[in-house]
Amino acid sequence: MKKLFLGLMAASAMIASAAGAASAAEGGPAIIYDLGGKFDKSFNEAGYNGAEKWKKEAGKDYREFEIQNDSQREQALRRFARSGASPIVAMSFSAASAVEKVAKEFPDTKFVIIDSVVEAPNVRSVLFSEEQGSYLVGLLAAMKSETGKVGFVGGMDIPLIRNFACGYKGGAKATKADIQVFENMTGTTGAAWNDPVRGGELAKSQLSQGADVIFHAAGGTGIGVLQAVADAGKFGIGVDSNQNMLHPGHVLTSMVKRVDVAVYKAFDDVAKNHWTAGKEVLGLKEDGVGYAIDDNNKSLLTPEMAKAAETAKADIISGKIQVHNYNSDDKCPY
Repeated sequence: MKKLFLGLMAASAMIASAAGAASAAEGGPAIIYDLGGKFDKSFNEAGYNGAEKWKKEAGKDYREFEIQNDSQREQALRRFARSGASPIVAMSFSAASAVEKVAKEFPDTKFVIIDSVVEAPNVRSVLFSEEQGSYLVGLLAAMKSETGKVGFVGGMDIPLIRNFACGYKGGAKATKADIQVFENMTGTTGAAWNDPVRGGELAKSQLSQGADVIFHAAGGTGIGVLQAVADAGKFGIGVDSNQNMLHPGHVLTSMVKRVDVAVYKAFDDVAKNHWTAGKEVLGLKEDGVGYAIDDNNKSLLTPEMAKAAETAKADIISGKIQVHNYNSDDKCPY
């Protein structure tokens, strides 16, 4: 009887230990990718790259989830919070209402939202000055164009993407006042981020009107834009992640938006007890946005183009050049 009792005690201890280990394994950081998936070669993948960098450097793991529809945002946030994950990164402005709701339910859990602001003591809101990086690639597009016509293809028609377009037009028109900029948005729902066929169609329409450089800010839809432009022998401009390698020789540059830095920093700050809530805005000065130069595109940029872009970058950082933000009262003047 004594042996049986001791055996049961030992078994109970093992179960408790296993449960504790499982609970510990469930803790740590988590990331929720938005529509388009983590391998969209753009926005979501930038977040994935930041999480992977942290994993490699910290020697710890994280959890992730790719939503398939809008309702899953809140479900995923609550599931991760209940299991002890922290911080939980929501990769979309579309998650704002879900983050606000779940953050109230779990005040001890730390949350991060990208591209929107949720005012709560346990939420970090990360915004980017995408108009600044877009201004620089607009400048480069105008200098590269031989037709005096360039294009922009956006994903979901929202102020965030209009801000990309406004910055792009500002940089192009500051370089060539008479340049023509074609602008199309893919749609008004989340499906607009993952429709490369439609992206290709919009790009072909702009090409048929004479555009020879097209910038996309359309997530996975932009893959179709870059493909169509490369097939036509013209130049595309990537977004969020460095997309220069997708069509070497036909991607003029990429407007990088350092979502990877935001995700890495969030994971690392919690791990090192450096966490702060509140709003963060990352622009050129903070290396939050920029344009990519590598072996895939450096031959496409003349020394004059590179110099002009770097001069404009310095002038934006110093305040000499004020880049218009679409979210201001007068929207976009171009």
